[in-house]
Amino acid sequence: MKKPTRQIQVGNVRIGGGAPCSVQSMCNTDTRDVAATIAQIEALTAEGCELVRCAVPDMDAAEALGKIKAASPIPVIADIHFDYKLALTVLAGGIDGLRLNPGNIGEKWKVAEVVQAAKDRLVPIRIGVNAGSLEKELLAKYGHPTAEAMVESALGHVRILEELGYDQIKISLKASDVMKTVAAYRLLAATVDYPLHIGITEAGTIFSGTIKSSVGLGILLADGIGDTLRVSLTGDPVDEVRVGFEILKALDLRRHGINFVSCPTCGRCQINLIGVAEEVERRLRAIDAPLTVAVMGCVVNGPGEAREADVGIAGGKGEGLLFRNGEIVRKVPENEMADALVAEVEKLAKQG
Repeated sequence: MKKPTRQIQVGNVRIGGGAPCSVQSMCNTDTRDVAATIAQIEALTAEGCELVRCAVPDMDAAEALGKIKAASPIPVIADIHFDYKLALTVLAGGIDGLRLNPGNIGEKWKVAEVVQAAKDRLVPIRIGVNAGSLEKELLAKYGHPTAEAMVESALGHVRILEELGYDQIKISLKASDVMKTVAAYRLLAATVDYPLHIGITEAGTIFSGTIKSSVGLGILLADGIGDTLRVSLTGDPVDEVRVGFEILKALDLRRHGINFVSCPTCGRCQINLIGVAEEVERRLRAIDAPLTVAVMGCVVNGPGEAREADVGIAGGKGEGLLFRNGEIVRKVPENEMADALVAEVEKLAKQG
């Protein structure tokens, strides 16, 4: 069961308080390059991304972010470290959210200025604790970045905001170690009711990073923990969005795009199943309909899986049976399987 959290709003996206777990990503363009950053945000949006974060390393980037925000189809979050003036600039530019640790901004009056500006504009702040950048005193206390140290760091930042009368907060606790991250979020979820942004940081390339993220986020989401997520991958951020939705889909928490089923192949398979499956999945990527599509390769499990799918193909020797809503539509030769299956899915998607 989902752990109850209070709700905040980033732009038009509700986070926590029973809202669906949203999927976000972070641009890897130079924020000062407005055109490139907007183009990447548009590509992320086309994949279903609901929130996007941009790095703000200097004042040029802070000023550029106002132009990016004005052109962005989805809410934009500014990633700020150390310099309170950057936060004030992006807030004046209309940003939807801040990722900022108040303990790293400096004197309390600087934090108070940022908080007041955020409060005036109803802009939430995410406290983001990373195991790789914990405070020196916590490392001295715990010896290394433990789950307990991460939670203590987060609560210290939260306390600063609460003392300034600010509660539009979400929190993240990220490490590259999967089980350390899980332990930290479990401990934090039992301590506060702020919405939680979940992720495994520095997870790796699309192969290793997808595996680590799926394990870690899957455990947390199954525990009822997580109000928004980012899958961190070394590569195209569009892949982060795809993986994020697939994780939510596997747990039946969100339906976004096709639920694709295909068998791993074995010695019974008598068609080029891998080629057909890859082509079908690629061609159906743009369809955002809650349909299950099965590409199966043999007579053992194939007919059953294809029959249970909205649209499916069950392969035989050089041909296959095309199913729709549990009924056989027709027999299709191998070289027409992909076309026939895609056409049937497109037809069903148009019917709603």
